[in-house]
Amino acid sequence: MDINQLKEILSEFGDSVRFNHDLKKKNWFNIGGKSKVFYKSKNLRELVNFLKKLQNSEKIFILGAGSNTLISDNLFDGVVIKLDKNFNNISLLKEDIIIAGSAVLDKSLSDFALNNSISGFEFLSCIPGTVGGGIRMNAGCFDKEFKDILLSVQAIDKSGNIITIPSKDIKFEYRESDLSDDLIFLSASFKGVKSNKIKIKDKMNKLKIEKETNQPSKIKTSGSTFKNPKSQSKKKVWELIKESVPLDKSFGDACISQKHCNFFVNKGQASFEDMNKLIDFVAKKVLEKTGISLEKEIKILK
Repeated sequence: MDINQLKEILSEFGDSVRFNHDLKKKNWFNIGGKSKVFYKSKNLRELVNFLKKLQNSEKIFILGAGSNTLISDNLFDGVVIKLDKNFNNISLLKEDIIIAGSAVLDKSLSDFALNNSISGFEFLSCIPGTVGGGIRMNAGCFDKEFKDILLSVQAIDKSGNIITIPSKDIKFEYRESDLSDDLIFLSASFKGVKSNKIKIKDKMNKLKIEKETNQPSKIKTSGSTFKNPKSQSKKKVWELIKESVPLDKSFGDACISQKHCNFFVNKGQASFEDMNKLIDFVAKKVLEKTGISLEKEIKILK
């Protein structure tokens, strides 16, 4: 659909919809061009209406915290949706069950669990994304993943139909699931274990120290670039990169973190092409040296 048709169809949404909207500041890399349409959804009713107006005529990308996303410098010929504050609520259903909106930050969910003396959510304090993104990729760290605490997901399809999916009906694997890309996650319920608040806080502090010791922070990076190999190697992906790639290699301002070589960094004005070249270069070198094909953990929007 051309831009003028979209402007007419979506006129009722006012300032919630922007056209040719810059995405560069909406991801941790600070890289990217524009989206044909950018929509910040205020609430569920409006989101349902928006999707019905589109009639599944456009590509849709849901943007969470932008902590695991590399965006092309070209125009994204589709719709980027950002879920606003009404999808950012957390509440207690039972003493050990939490309901969280998909726009809730993982750290916020972890803090809420701490405040309610619920263990099992400590690892989320070290994941910089949102609940929706975490479910999509079964995010995890320190030997825990979203699937370990998830009870069910509430979602909406591109036609505006709302569904609830129990966790037992989802096939989760390492950093992926069989959930359809056509689904937009609205909220999820999680189950933990009642525990002592001091013990929970102590565990969170230990994980935080370990993360800060081994991973870069407060720079333009986007988390782990590649997944760890599933069965081809007992080595972690950072070990494969370290033994296969000159770690001082860079393309423009795209370089490899000195602190953790599976983290790539925009040290200034790196372009999408710079970062993509670095990703391809590292994958090629690891394949040549070890025979292992690396799979990207980072999501690419182009």
